[in-house]
Amino acid sequence: MKRRDFVKNISLASVATPFILNDLKFQAIGKELFSTVKSAEGKVLIIIRLGGGNDGLNTVIPLDQYANLTIQRSNIIIPESNILSLASNPTLGLHPSMTGMQSMFNNGKMGIIQNVGYPVQNRSHFRSSDIWHTGLMDPSASTGWLGRDFDNSYPNFPADYPNTTYTDPFAISMGSEVSSTCQGVMGNFSHSVEDPTDSFNLTESTQANDGTYFGSHMQYLSTIISQTNAYGSKVQASATAGQSLSTLYDANNPIAVQLRYIAKMISGGLKTKVYILNINGFDTHDSQVSSTNVTLGNHADLLKKLSDAVRAFQDDLSLLNLEDRVAGMTYSEFGRQIASNASLGTDHGDAAPLFLFGTCIGQLVVGPNPIIGNQIVDQEGINMQIDFRDVYASVLKNWFEVPEAEIQPLFEHQVTFYGFLNGCSVGLDENSKDISKAIVFPNPAANQTTIRFNSQSEWVKIEILDLTGKSVATVFDGNLDKDTHSIPCDLTGVSSGQYIVTINKKSGVEMVKFMKVKAI
Repeated sequence: MKRRDFVKNISLASVATPFILNDLKFQAIGKELFSTVKSAEGKVLIIIRLGGGNDGLNTVIPLDQYANLTIQRSNIIIPESNILSLASNPTLGLHPSMTGMQSMFNNGKMGIIQNVGYPVQNRSHFRSSDIWHTGLMDPSASTGWLGRDFDNSYPNFPADYPNTTYTDPFAISMGSEVSSTCQGVMGNFSHSVEDPTDSFNLTESTQANDGTYFGSHMQYLSTIISQTNAYGSKVQASATAGQSLSTLYDANNPIAVQLRYIAKMISGGLKTKVYILNINGFDTHDSQVSSTNVTLGNHADLLKKLSDAVRAFQDDLSLLNLEDRVAGMTYSEFGRQIASNASLGTDHGDAAPLFLFGTCIGQLVVGPNPIIGNQIVDQEGINMQIDFRDVYASVLKNWFEVPEAEIQPLFEHQVTFYGFLNGCSVGLDENSKDISKAIVFPNPAANQTTIRFNSQSEWVKIEILDLTGKSVATVFDGNLDKDTHSIPCDLTGVSSGQYIVTINKKSGVEMVKFMKVKAI
């Protein structure tokens, strides 16, 4: 961000309100994300908001419901022949513009959580966004779901940060505004960044606190300005020291540019744990599709930007050897109605799918396909089957390893935990520094593990054998691109004991021992 003069007309009415610099909101913080166990250190979460309410039925398409979808949205539905297929998932497909995410899914680096929403969906953009950001149904809620966890761990925020122990931003909001998901009681825990190579340099106040009401506010403001400058310096240093190796980024795609910045900051050593991005434009009431080609149009353009950018970012992480440290998720404030409208668009609906990405997904598809009726019901939306707050809770538990006892009080309802984002174990980096060798992680494993290996462009068959050489299960059988692959493995039906994973491929057979244990 470019150097700016401080705005004189700044409201100091409440320290919980982000202060403004030339209409840009900032808050600063410098603490670890959580009081984490060692295995969660270094992990990073990317959150991408699809602003406006994404049409999930033309994004992740339930092929087993295609006949009834044709009845419901005949003027916008993607032709079945154009829908992108997903490996081992014959009843699901992706919009034809999402080739990047299709490749990631087929390589075990993309997951889908279906029918995500909340009870009694509110179809207002503003109210629904508030609910998703706070993680609470209470209309008076003023803190974000991440902000509350930060407050629990660090009740003295924002005083005394950054310091010699905690030098980096707590979270980063890409763009000009901080995310309300990180709003705490006394301020916002995220730091806004537009261009990490152009850091902040705000004029700092030398006025001492004279003990008056005005003096105390000026001291608080001075602290925030100092923090912003300190964090800006760290952000710029990391972006300068870091690198980006992927050639897949499109310089004309804003979300790709932001993700490339994030790759540089992570590789440059920044210890920030959460990065939040926004793509707006998903409120597709009209012209969702082109009048001459339903595979094109506004929605197709948005999905292509998302898909291509995330694919480039994942490629970058792979080249930088950072894949096991970074996971991501998307969300939107609501889905669209099942039936299309007469304007080649869709109106505000209810539940919708969201995406997970990374090598540590654990489960590629969570939740059943939505059921579509053969009769058009006015304003009908997709019923919620998975509460979005349970997605948040599972991310905290599985990725950052926050204890369940600390997660439950953050939400009003009884939390249900799901088994995604648990694919990377404690000692992955320490136990397998040679990424050219196959590895099974976690190992030992209960109901879910992941098999990571390299392949050329070739046919690959992965089997689980018992110690007598008998095949217990076939995990994968098909063609794979030249890449490092992470294939999830469901062990639910496998008895406890020792087994051997065999990876048969033209470039060579690899065998890895692992142990199946009972789930606790």
